[in-house]
Amino acid sequence: MMMNSLKKRSTGILTAVLCGILSCSLLAGCSVQGGGSSVGGSSTEAESTGEEQSVELMLEITDPEERAAVEAAKEKVQSLESEPRIIATSPATAEICDRLELDLVGVCSSTISELPERYADVEQVGTAMAPDMEIAASLNPDWILSPATLQSDLQPKYEAIDTDWAFLNLRSVQGMYRSIQELGEIFGREEQAREMADEFTAFYEDYKTQNEGKEAPKVLILMGLPGSYIIATENSYVGSLVELAGGENVYAGTDQEFLTVNTEDMKTKEPDVILRAAHALPDQIIEMFNEEFATDDIWQHFDAVKNGRVYDLTYEYFGMSANFNYPEALEELQPMLYPESSEDAAQAEQNSENAAQAAEESQASEKTDDETLKEITK
Repeated sequence: MMMNSLKKRSTGILTAVLCGILSCSLLAGCSVQGGGSSVGGSSTEAESTGEEQSVELMLEITDPEERAAVEAAKEKVQSLESEPRIIATSPATAEICDRLELDLVGVCSSTISELPERYADVEQVGTAMAPDMEIAASLNPDWILSPATLQSDLQPKYEAIDTDWAFLNLRSVQGMYRSIQELGEIFGREEQAREMADEFTAFYEDYKTQNEGKEAPKVLILMGLPGSYIIATENSYVGSLVELAGGENVYAGTDQEFLTVNTEDMKTKEPDVILRAAHALPDQIIEMFNEEFATDDIWQHFDAVKNGRVYDLTYEYFGMSANFNYPEALEELQPMLYPESSEDAAQAEQNSENAAQAAEESQASEKTDDETLKEITK
């Protein structure tokens, strides 16, 4: 009993350090384009010197505490008598595990996202926001992996069972790859992690100059929830994509991912572009946004509305967590943020219409049970 108690305590410390560093790795990602603010007000070397950070520096584990935490976790996995029993509680973490060629004993269920075929016969433990801890505990996991955006809700539940856990920084593409690097080391999948890092490096080196020298559009990002919406800052995944594309978030400069702001304050920001994304139940949210913009007169005074630059984003590309669809997401954003011709403007409209249609056809509301709906809307 004493060993179990001690194991839980040491596990909590180890994982808290690891997760804290994983969260910090977002800062390196946010500073790439400049203009992003660091959590806690600290600045990276790249920000203080005004230089762009290289992909290699973004992904390299140089912090002594971070390195120690990764090494300790790696040793713990290596000390197991068999392959680690891992549960992935979100589609994004499941996809990362699939690409790392990790077997799972438990995986989330999802009414919208398609899970990797590798896990078709794996026990489901409930949705990302509301995993069934009774099922999870019965699987006797060594590790549970979840996105950091859900840490405050899920960490107490994980601490109640005898397991290690890690919350991955999926608030940006760069953060995702940094997390992949660390998971690769911990679980002995360095080669697979390196292949993915090389994939991102090749993409980034090609993409980073695409919008160089262009005037940065001012962007307002609305993240729709069932019955309401919030503002996505540059610290959110959608916000990080806009920043990666060179856009200027009109609510930059906070350490929060999301803000609750009234429309009068939004009007003072006068965005060039308004982007509308959905967190769960995209069919409901697209209907809510359409009604909101049609019935609330203040929207008609926004320049973005007058100029027809209000766009819906594809749910599968612009969710709460980073995923491997980021090249498609950035391609979708390009004509919305930088319409250089009538063809670009038409393509932006078409992208938005396609996203809205996909949301309407998702039938997400019909597929979502009442218990999950409570978690989404609480």
